Amino acid sequence: MKKYGDLWNKVFKYNNLYSAYIKARRGKTGKKYVIEFEKNLKANLIQLQSELILHSYSPKALVTFIIKDPKTRTINKSEFRDRIIHHALCNIIEPILEKSFIYDSYANRVGKGTLKAIERYESFLRKITNNYSGNVYVLKADIKSYFDNVNHEILINIIKTKIKDKEIIWLIRKILSNHETNKGCGMPLGNLTSQFFANVYLNELDNFVKRNLKVEFYIRYVDDFVILETNREILEEYKKQIEIFLKTNLNLILHPQKTKIISLSRGVTFLGLRVFPYYRLLKKSNIRHFKRKINEYYNLFNKNYIAYDDIYVRFEGWYAYSKNANTFELRKSVEDEFRQLFKEQISTLEINRQIKNAEKLKMQI
Repeated sequence: MKKYGDLWNKVFKYNNLYSAYIKARRGKTGKKYVIEFEKNLKANLIQLQSELILHSYSPKALVTFIIKDPKTRTINKSEFRDRIIHHALCNIIEPILEKSFIYDSYANRVGKGTLKAIERYESFLRKITNNYSGNVYVLKADIKSYFDNVNHEILINIIKTKIKDKEIIWLIRKILSNHETNKGCGMPLGNLTSQFFANVYLNELDNFVKRNLKVEFYIRYVDDFVILETNREILEEYKKQIEIFLKTNLNLILHPQKTKIISLSRGVTFLGLRVFPYYRLLKKSNIRHFKRKINEYYNLFNKNYIAYDDIYVRFEGWYAYSKNANTFELRKSVEDEFRQLFKEQISTLEINRQIKNAEKLKMQI
C-alpha cells in the first residue's frame, strides 16, 4: 500500500492557506469575524504560516451552543483562523484518503449528498425487487452517539496506513485534542475536519461490508446506513457480523432503538424521507418542525433579530428539499402560509430573479 510523505510543506504554503481562507469565508463574507480577519489578511495568513512552521500552532477553545433541528444537538464552533487550518489540512490529505472510499458513501463528498443517496437507494430497490415485483427487507442502522465515540488513536492509526508525514499527524492530533467527550474520544459537530474524519473512520466499516460480507446493496450517509436483502435471515447475520466488527475494530455500537430490519411494504425512512415503491413522503416530524421554525423566524423578524433575506434563504432550502418527495399540495400549502406571514416583504433574491427573468424574456423577444 502506498504511503504519502513530504506533505507538510504543502499544508503551510501561502497559496494553500489563501485557498483555505477563501473556502472558510464562503457564505460568511458579511460576518464580523471575517471582516476583522480581512483587515490584515496577508499578515494574519503569514502568522498562521509561521505557527505551523514553528509547530507553535494551537487551536482556540471551541464555542459551544445547542440547536434543535429537530433533535437536540450540541454544536462546537471553531475560531475562523482555525477553520482556515482545517481547510488547509483537508486540501492536502482529502484527495489521498478519499481514493480508498467506496462509491456508495454519500456524506460530505463532491457530487454526492442526500438526494444522490436516495436516488441510489431507489435504484437498488428496483433492481433487487425486479421493478417492485417482489418484496425486500432493509436493515436500517444507526451508530449510537457516533461523533462522541470516535477513538482518536484508532482514527490516527487508520490515517497512518496512507500518510506517514509526522508533521501532518502532529496537526491532526492538535485538532482532535481540542475536543474530547471521553478520554481520547470524540469529535465536535460542525468542524470540516470532523465531517471528513467521520468518513475516514467509517470507511473501515464500508470496506468490511463490501469486501468481507460481499454485500451488494449497501449505502452509508455519515453514521446512517442501509443494506437491502430479499432474505431476512441473511440480514440478521449481517447485523451480527457488523456489531462484532464495530465493537472490535472501531469501539462503536449500533443504536438499539434505531437499528431494525423493515419490510419494504411498510415504507422505509431514510435521510428524512419515507420511501415506498413508486413514491416518497416527507417525515411528518420534518413538516411540523419546519412550520414551527417559520413561526419562530417570524417572531425574530418582528424583533429585528433576523433579516427577511436570511429567512427566505431557509425557506427556499426547505422548499427545494421537499421537492424530493411527492409534496405538490403540501408545498403549495406551506408557501401560502409563508406568504401570508410575510406578505409585505420581498427578498433581494426574489427581486434579482425577477430581473433576470425579465432580461431573458427581453432577449427572447
